[in-house]
Amino acid sequence: MTVNLAILSQRTGLAVLDHLEKQVAIPVIDGLQAQGDLLIVPLRMIATAVSIDNWATWREVPADGFEVLRGAAGGNPHTLVADASTCHWTTQARDTFELAIGIFRNTKPAYMLHPEHGATGFSPGVYVVRRQRELGHSRGGRRLVAD
Repeated sequence: MTVNLAILSQRTGLAVLDHLEKQVAIPVIDGLQAQGDLLIVPLRMIATAVSIDNWATWREVPADGFEVLRGAAGGNPHTLVADASTCHWTTQARDTFELAIGIFRNTKPAYMLHPEHGATGFSPGVYVVRRQRELGHSRGGRRLVAD
């Protein structure tokens, strides 16, 4: 079945903004993806910096979605969506850069939905969800991207 924004919005009850085309198929890929203030990175690409704790517990992502992160100041949520029993989430990870929010593993396509940015699709695999950083405006400092 082809998945589009209309389907994901209906499944989650999360409305997307009107400027987004709701009928376009969401591509499913296995590479690095960005969505607002998040980067979703295949674990294999950053395995030297990120690891899953041996004692990690995994939570099933429900078919109607799981809110991974809400934007700055209570803004819009990034919601992970997958068919029942096909995707699991843990926050028990170690990241040498301290940017990881969590890790998901999926056996069928999974999607990250955001009301302003639309959705991105992930082929089966293991992915690290990280915050994005940017250079600050004073003294070369760094700060988290605020969406």
